[in-house]
Parts: sequence; C-alpha cells; structure tokens
Amino acid sequence: MVVPVIDFSKLDGAERAETMAQIANGCEEWGFFQLVNHGIPLELLERVKKVSSECYRLREAGFKASEPVRTLEALVEAERRGEAVTPVDDMDWEDIFYIHDGCQWPSNPPEFKETMREYRAELKKLAERVMEAMDENLGLAKGSIKGAFSGDGRHEPFFGTKVSHYPPCPRPDLITGLRAHTDAGGVILLFQDDQVGGLEVLKDGRWTDVQPLAGAIVVNTGDQIEVLSGGRYRSAWHRVLPMRDGNRRSIASFYNPANEATISPAVAAVGGGAYPKYVFGDYMDVYAKQKFQAKEPRFEAVKAPKSSPAA
Repeated sequence: MVVPVIDFSKLDGAERAETMAQIANGCEEWGFFQLVNHGIPLELLERVKKVSSECYRLREAGFKASEPVRTLEALVEAERRGEAVTPVDDMDWEDIFYIHDGCQWPSNPPEFKETMREYRAELKKLAERVMEAMDENLGLAKGSIKGAFSGDGRHEPFFGTKVSHYPPCPRPDLITGLRAHTDAGGVILLFQDDQVGGLEVLKDGRWTDVQPLAGAIVVNTGDQIEVLSGGRYRSAWHRVLPMRDGNRRSIASFYNPANEATISPAVAAVGGGAYPKYVFGDYMDVYAKQKFQAKEPRFEAVKAPKSSPAA
C-alpha cells in the first residue's frame, strides 16, 4: 500500500473532479495524503531545510544530554552486565521545539525567523485551500471548517509549528522515535525529510510507510476533522520509528480550532455513531493527559463540557 500522492496544481484545471476525488479518498480511506505541485516555492522549502538543520546543530549537545539518551545508555549498560532489559514505552527519541505567534522563536541561525515566517504564511494558505476542498467534498458551504475553527469569525484559529529532529538511534529496538497517536487538532501539514524515513500510518491494521518524497507536503486529518465530518474523515494513528542512520527532519504545522471554539458534527455521523459538542480547549485538556491512548474515551470525556461554549 502507498499513501496517496496528489498533484494539487490540478485542482484548478480540467482535472479538478479527479483531484477532488483523490482528496476525498485520502481523507476517507487513509487520513493521510501527500501533495506535490502545491504552490509553495521549492526554493523556500530548501531554505527551511537549511535553517532547521542549522538550528538542530546548535541544539545537538542538549539532546545528547537529554533524558531519552541517558535512559537508553543506562539500558545498554545494564544489558552489558547481563541484566534483562525492557524497551522504553513512555518517552520518545526526538528533539523538538514549537513556534507560533505567541512564543519566542530561536534567533540562531539569523535567517531562521524570516524564513519560518515566510514558510508558515504559505502553509497557512495551503491549509485553508485544503479545508475548502474538504468542505466541498463533505457537501458543506465554502469556509465551513474554517468558520467552525474560528467560532464563526469571533476567534483566531491556532496555527502552530513543531520542529523535530530524530537523531541516529544506536538501539531502535529499545525506544520509540515518536509513540503511536492521533493528532488532536484539525489539519496537519508536514514537511518531512526526503531522505530519512520512519513515519508510518496505520491502515487496515497494518503500519505503512509515509514514503519520503522530495518537495512534498504530507497532509493528515486530526480528531477535530473527524468530529466535524461525522466520522466520514478519520484521524489516523501514526508513529515515527527510530533509525540507526540519518538524522530525520520533521516540520509539522497544525491548523487547529481556537481554544474557545465549539466543535460538533457538521454532517450526519457515519454509521449512526454520535460525536459530542464541546469546547476545543476542554478537549485539549483531556488530550494532554491521553495523547497516546485511544481517541474514543477522549470524545466521551468531553460530552459534558467543563466550560461554557463561547463560540
């Protein structure tokens, strides 16, 4: 099985209907698809790769002193002494930091801020175009998903970016790169490494590679898109495997509802299943504690919102 690859430039041409069908298939059958010819300049993507790699080089010493590294070293040492060891299942072999409009960004390398501001602006526009395609495929009015995320324009949707590196791991049998999970939010756009793999999506009970593809943007749907679509679009389980060789770069941008926005199904639930109506901030409170657990109990936990809907 291969994660769908979609030529996004055909969305506005003679092959629009076929492209829309491909997007629908990616959302319904996979929860993941890759976009090529998406309109983001390849020159900008190359700059993003450069500044992200330089940023990690400045952080590398910190990762080598981090808890996952120390934990793995202790396991290997215990193994050398002949002791039985158990793989770690509660931490990830990754170096991460977040950037969004309300936080402090790295100032080194000097080009980082300017490059990432330009990149995030392009990604946000692309996310909104993808959401409009989802609107149409779901039979919703244009802008419906964005409207839900913004409380019909009363709040600003959250747009954040997670910059990750997965350094070479000497014992990938003893630790995870990133534990299996579904994403809490809306639409996720990932600029992944085009040389070092490791990202997998769960499809029909099998873990399938999200194959590295130069210049592509990987799109996946989060829990909020599952709710809005009444289960027609499913948020997919995915994970990152640690690799012995290579240093995997992963830049994921999340177009999420505002914390104050109220989320509920915008179309009839598939198969008669029901999703609750809730405030997104309440959902995130639950997700923070249950990220690596099944999503269904999270939906159950917010059926009685803790705060008053404000969207």
